[in-house]
Amino acid sequence: MSTDQPPPGPDEPRDRDSSDPFAKQPRANGSPYGDYGDHTAGPEPYAGMPPLAHLGRRLIARIIDALLIGIPVGLVVTAVAGAYDPIEGSARSTTVTLVYVLVYFLYEGLMLTRDGQTVGKKAMKIRVAMLENGRPPVGQAGWLRAGVYALPEIVPCCGFLFWLINVLWCTWDRPYRQCLHDKAAKTLVVSAVP
Repeated sequence: MSTDQPPPGPDEPRDRDSSDPFAKQPRANGSPYGDYGDHTAGPEPYAGMPPLAHLGRRLIARIIDALLIGIPVGLVVTAVAGAYDPIEGSARSTTVTLVYVLVYFLYEGLMLTRDGQTVGKKAMKIRVAMLENGRPPVGQAGWLRAGVYALPEIVPCCGFLFWLINVLWCTWDRPYRQCLHDKAAKTLVVSAVP
């Protein structure tokens, strides 16, 4: 882009060589959700839906939320129960994992059902939206999404494997880039910038 042109508006695609790694890239038919010609995974998203959130922003939001919950839980548990080794598999480390998972589930469920954003999602300017109407996942949908994301980690061995597949699912899912917790709750992650 030359310097004598005004920057693109919020709804205009940016140049592919933009220095912003999270810049919107135009899709096949101009829609941020790709081409629906052979799409059989469900209904098209709500007509006024913002563009899909970039996977990098989603990852950074999850890291922010994990640290926001993990650090205080780790400090409190260490103060109450003493040092622990999360690798050793003792009752103490299992208890710490259980406490972390439950606190994270409550945090995510409460935040999503309120306005569709956790602290990390707010910082990254993304939000969770219902596929059918673009609204925040209030009520059961928000809790289901939080539960499918956080609670499987309680199951020894298999829980981590499910969690890993769940969070990686969005890297190959098309056209909505949903993780399994999004599919269960019928949500997707979109830009929060109007």
